[in-house]
Amino acid sequence: MARPLKKEISFNKESILNLMQEIYNELVEQRTTAIRIQNKMLTMLKEPEDMTMIGPVIEKQQKIINDCVEKKLSLSKLQSSIWEKMSKDETSYSFTDLDENVLQNLLDKDINNGMTNNYTVK
Repeated sequence: MARPLKKEISFNKESILNLMQEIYNELVEQRTTAIRIQNKMLTMLKEPEDMTMIGPVIEKQQKIINDCVEKKLSLSKLQSSIWEKMSKDETSYSFTDLDENVLQNLLDKDINNGMTNNYTVK
């Protein structure tokens, strides 16, 4: 049975790190699946005519791979910002506008990629 999705995000150190780890794990899974499908399609490519059928699938998988890399970069920027604040041993901290924009972009990309659940940030 699938784990229920979180719809509320509380901002404490542990929940943020858990959320980022979950995002990262999903990105790794998406990228691995896309590469597997792309490689399978490339092995099916025998003649030039096959490219008309297989080409769009390969293109879509490449887009997924590129999106995953972009999301990982955004996530790493957010993590480094949080890590910097945590290393100063601040008991409470707030996100800068840049951090909020990066987090919002990650959430928007997940929503735009087919996730229908709404997130609320507390």
